[in-house]
Amino acid sequence: MSSVKIFSGKNSLKLAEKIASRFGKRLGKTSSGKFSDGELFFRYTETVRGCDVYIIQSTVDNSDSFMELFLMIDAAKRASAKHVNVVIPYYGYARQDRKDKPRITISSKLIANLITSAGASRVVSCDLHAGQIQGFFDIPLDHLHGSSVFVPYLKKLKTKKLIFASPDAGGTERVRDYAKYFDVDFVICDKHRSKANKIKTMQVIGDVEGKDVVLVDDLIDTGGTISKASNLIMEKGAKSVRAIITHPILSGNAEENIDSSSLKELVVTDSVPLKFKNKKIKVLSVAGLFAKAIRKIHENESTSSLFINR
Repeated sequence: MSSVKIFSGKNSLKLAEKIASRFGKRLGKTSSGKFSDGELFFRYTETVRGCDVYIIQSTVDNSDSFMELFLMIDAAKRASAKHVNVVIPYYGYARQDRKDKPRITISSKLIANLITSAGASRVVSCDLHAGQIQGFFDIPLDHLHGSSVFVPYLKKLKTKKLIFASPDAGGTERVRDYAKYFDVDFVICDKHRSKANKIKTMQVIGDVEGKDVVLVDDLIDTGGTISKASNLIMEKGAKSVRAIITHPILSGNAEENIDSSSLKELVVTDSVPLKFKNKKIKVLSVAGLFAKAIRKIHENESTSSLFINR
């Protein structure tokens, strides 16, 4: 069996080091930088010939993360790697996943095309913004779930009056899975946006009075939706409200929104680097989850055991 080599882009260095350690390998050596005009360059400084290469890079913050990923894939392919597996803990540009208005892009499909064209053999990701993105790839995609780290944490809390909530109608399936697993009810916060990152109206569909509410979502950006949802839920008589959100993008005035919200706790993963510390934020690591997935993929085993039975 070919050997495994794990490498990291600049955006996921800390997480990649954890994943490699949990797998039992050191992180592979690379060299990268920029020319004076901003053009990126990349090189593997150890052989990858005949190896199963795993490239870890969350595509967040800017276009450099994508370009670096494409260069890493291309360099591994041209250096005769046996397989080029791309581990993308957070898959950026995923929010534009359908043509819901005239003359707009479907960026999540475009990114899938670019990753495939660059030479990737397989993609591993976690909590994609929409399930249909799996179908945008013509190569194997292993879609892991944040519930694998969130469910054990929620069990430890031993909440007696638990109920789950989705901050928007689009997350209904996600929140229904959690509610089904814990055998409790769920509610929906129906929102209407005036434009991106701007909420015009929101209402809670369902009863939260006297309940300990857990908001569930795949990502938190400015925190506007979660903040408004938590405040509204508390106004409706909830006992407490916390949120479990896989990808802490946390841009704009996110810190201010979290501070001013009614959230008791914001539980996230380390799929992307945390931009600021906050007493309300608790980080759970997905390093063990990805390390197990890499081992099972390499040994041609099923990854189904990694999923919480929902």
